[in-house]
Amino acid sequence: MLFQALDSKQECVGIYKDGVLLFGENISLSTLEGAGTWSYASYLEGLDIEYASLYCGLSLNDACPEHLREDWDYVNKRLQAYMRSIVEAKILLDDVCFYDVVPERFLADYCLVKNQICNFVFETYQKPKNYDHLLGIAKLAHKIGQQEIKLKWSNMLSKMHKKEVREQINKLKAVSPYCKYNIFGTKTGRLTTKRNSFPILTVSKEMRKAIQPSNDYFVSFDFNGAELRTLLALGGSEQPLEDIHEWNRTNVFRNTGTREEAKKRLFSWLYNPDSSDRLLEQFYDRSALVKKHWDGSCVSTPYGRQIDVDKRRALNYLIQSTTSDMVLEQALKLDYLLSNSKTRIAFVIHDEVVLDVARSEETMLPSLKDVFADTRFGTYMVGAKESADYGVAA
Repeated sequence: MLFQALDSKQECVGIYKDGVLLFGENISLSTLEGAGTWSYASYLEGLDIEYASLYCGLSLNDACPEHLREDWDYVNKRLQAYMRSIVEAKILLDDVCFYDVVPERFLADYCLVKNQICNFVFETYQKPKNYDHLLGIAKLAHKIGQQEIKLKWSNMLSKMHKKEVREQINKLKAVSPYCKYNIFGTKTGRLTTKRNSFPILTVSKEMRKAIQPSNDYFVSFDFNGAELRTLLALGGSEQPLEDIHEWNRTNVFRNTGTREEAKKRLFSWLYNPDSSDRLLEQFYDRSALVKKHWDGSCVSTPYGRQIDVDKRRALNYLIQSTTSDMVLEQALKLDYLLSNSKTRIAFVIHDEVVLDVARSEETMLPSLKDVFADTRFGTYMVGAKESADYGVAA
């Protein structure tokens, strides 16, 4: 059985099923057990449902087969026209139910084609080995995307004399104050943000000062040298308990140079396959890792990702993808522990997780930090920063 959610928000329960649009109390969600649909919605939590988008890792447009292309292009053009009208009317879809601002006839036509694309995906693609991991990421990304970002533009008054600051503020005011992640925006699995959502991954450090907590303050957990620690782990080495760049300076470079020089030297060597460094190659065997994880055309990561890549970039993709999935895995652990708390995950930014902390729950922070540090690859060193706005936390 296939169905489609008409909106993904908890308060906007609506589905298309068996050719009929159903809303609110007219839906028995338990009847959806074992069914398939395109993507996750808040009110589907706890139900055994298969998501076609996680099977293929593609957008609807890219997943659409040729025999459905004409039908898809037709409904998609209508969708884009409605979306333009919604934008022109200054309606924020985060504040209304999508099915309330478009005609029901269109919804039925659109969902019919989505069902057909889903059916093709389920028949064509095998269920990924890392499906449960991807589903966890999708749910966390959705949850974060439902949290309105509190922005205090008065924090930027001292910078408003700068033209570039005024331009950045105007651009940010023009997008939705919600961070909508695209979990398939990169080959490696690193998150990107969707168009017209708040660009938390790329917003300048200067502008971050406008970002305020909804609770009391931010705490940022970030890994010390995450990619280097992943490199060590993949090579079978234990994690240093100290700063990894200082560890490299002492153990690899035999106490010569500064920490910054050691850091620069290592990264200059690591991602340049043509480089050579005898001391580094005694500790980090790049060629062995490539041989183990790259089959000549595809990198296989410990998290079950299969990434098409040439040999030159194979190590880069392996480390970046594994590190990204490890950070997201740790974020999922934190989200589980915070499921009944006011404190919540505000953002995930590369190798950093930012918590929006309620002061009444701050005694949880040490244990949360320990959980974050305890990865499947060993205990990673974690830094923590506290701040009243994200400008300081960053």
